[in-house]
Amino acid sequence: MKTVGVIGLGDMGLAMAKNLIAAGFPTCGFDPRSERRDLLDGAGGSGLSSAKAVGERAEAVFVMVLNGDQAKAATLAGDGVAAGMSAGGTVIVSATIKPAEVTEIAAALAERGISVIDTPVSGGRAGAEAGTLTMMAAAPSAVMEAHMDVLRAVGENIHHVGEEIGMGQTVKGALQAVMGATMASIYEAMVLGGKAGIPADTLVRVFTTSSAGSNLMRANMAAVAERRFTDTGSGIWTMYKDLGITMAMAREHGVPMFATAAALELFQAGIASFPDEDNQAVAKVIERAAGLA
Repeated sequence: MKTVGVIGLGDMGLAMAKNLIAAGFPTCGFDPRSERRDLLDGAGGSGLSSAKAVGERAEAVFVMVLNGDQAKAATLAGDGVAAGMSAGGTVIVSATIKPAEVTEIAAALAERGISVIDTPVSGGRAGAEAGTLTMMAAAPSAVMEAHMDVLRAVGENIHHVGEEIGMGQTVKGALQAVMGATMASIYEAMVLGGKAGIPADTLVRVFTTSSAGSNLMRANMAAVAERRFTDTGSGIWTMYKDLGITMAMAREHGVPMFATAAALELFQAGIASFPDEDNQAVAKVIERAAGLA
């Protein structure tokens, strides 16, 4: 059984590590926060002192960090994964970053004989905990086949979206346009209904059983109705970052993105007012504008 590493032991990374352990993979990981490494130890894995140390031990390493700068540091810095990993190893970039950033990482790792699977994920904390993530994987078919056992330990819907590194991040960028614009419309609709005098639980009951109902709608409507704006597994900074990637792609390819641009501005307003809260805080921004708060 191959040894697998995880760089970034936040909610998502730690949950993925636990699923790898449950699937029987010896699992090690690194996070700059010692308490997160301790949690991995407690789950039956091994918290190590650096990403380099993870690379020295693991044959495949997931990188689940916040942004492209962190992903490049985790893989390419002097104490990064590549400094410890032998030729023939594989880095699995599961963070959502710019297509050009994962391409840069892959090119640098290729010089060391290290393969890359470009596979951002969807499903949030709940999906990571349940091992039901959707994975948008781009890599040569041989690399994919060699690591399907590892991917299946953390994901349920594994889509091979192409052989070219960067295609995974491109699919995720397009997906986040739907996610961000949908969330923004959910929050607006809840405020509209509330301002018109409809109880939140009525809106939840009707909307979620309509043809527009979805897991995304159910989770977001429930959180707003219950006034849960933290610890939902969906920090507002993450979606704002993702929408920024989407809009950068739109500019690069000359595609007008009206709904996504509006959603980005709403999430920017949410960050300005509630920087330590989750996506659902955008509803409070709309409530203020509507005179409900």
